[in-house]
Amino acid sequence: MLQGKTIAFLTATEGVEQVELTEPWQAVEQAGGTPRLISTERGAVQAFNHLDKADTFDVDATVDEVSVDDFDGLVLPGGVANPDNLRMHENAVRFARSFFDAGKPVAAICHAPWTLIEARVVGDRAITSWPSLRTDLHNAGAAWTDQEVVVCTNGPNTLITSRKPDDLKAFCQAAVDAFGD
Repeated sequence: MLQGKTIAFLTATEGVEQVELTEPWQAVEQAGGTPRLISTERGAVQAFNHLDKADTFDVDATVDEVSVDDFDGLVLPGGVANPDNLRMHENAVRFARSFFDAGKPVAAICHAPWTLIEARVVGDRAITSWPSLRTDLHNAGAAWTDQEVVVCTNGPNTLITSRKPDDLKAFCQAAVDAFGD
């Protein structure tokens, strides 16, 4: 289904929710795709299980070393600190926005839409997230809803969003489907 497709996973160097990184990563691999971990710095990414440190994951490349042309889609895992950090990195925000400009699918879970708000790409889109982002998303022009997964095709690309780790099965399936189109 994803044979020959490469999917970027964009995270900050610390604060990504581990399960929101590893489950979509495995779904991409199981569908025959190639996931690549992109971050703001070289080295390793420190994942968390909510507030507790979990595993580390080696970064494949930095946002300064890659282009949207290298990828067929983008996954933005959540965690509170991860997207809060990413939205402060201009090149990470630009990288995320470039997928919308290129008409490529983007999947974001939990707090990850914070990065998309900063990229100014959520206006006029149906979206879901962790509930505490509802007001931020409304203020950015999105139509927020409390659903397991929302698939919004608005313009040339598709945005897949989910609220939390409990939604990962539906999130992963919708993301793989979008990346395969």
